[in-house]
Amino acid sequence: MPTETLHIPLFPLGATLYPEGVIALKIFEVRYLDMTKTCLRQASPFGVVTLDHGSEVRVAGQDIDFHATGTLATIIHFDAVQPNLFMIRAQGGRRFRILQRELASNGLWWAQVEPIGPDEEIEIPSELQPTAKALRKIIENINQQEIPEDQQPFLKPYRLNDCAWVANRCAELLDLPAAQKQHLLTMENPRLRLDMIQDILEDMGLFKNESD
Repeated sequence: MPTETLHIPLFPLGATLYPEGVIALKIFEVRYLDMTKTCLRQASPFGVVTLDHGSEVRVAGQDIDFHATGTLATIIHFDAVQPNLFMIRAQGGRRFRILQRELASNGLWWAQVEPIGPDEEIEIPSELQPTAKALRKIIENINQQEIPEDQQPFLKPYRLNDCAWVANRCAELLDLPAAQKQHLLTMENPRLRLDMIQDILEDMGLFKNESD
């Protein structure tokens, strides 16, 4: 069977979007205002890719580059604050690999991409439960603050016994270099991804006072 490909606009960011994650964006550049309108009109996704170098906002004469693996993003909330200022929230879908890319005359990147299959669902083993417990506590604290659901950093359902879901949510929270977040995104084995996350948390001393 031929490989499924998509032709999508790209949004290079200093942040990394993971599957089932959520990202809030302030849209004010003309290229992204037009992109947002098109995605809403066609109910189509755009691609979030992590910058390798260069800035998010267009600067005359500046070259940018971004990683070849990204995440599809679907707009789930849209607010036109002003005619030239949108506030959106987008949900991460499948990861993708860029096959070809081109820069349009308005400065918007487009790419032919190959979606990557969803992560295998793997139950969290006992040795990695400390990370799942830590994330559960964070979610409980958020819920106690009665933050409106459309402003919470995580979308339901919470899959706290799934390696990929827990690893991805922790990766979003951690203050890591962009290259390290990108590496976590590209890891094919979610069990190993969670294992790396737990190693990072252990190095930070998060579990040193844990008795269980």
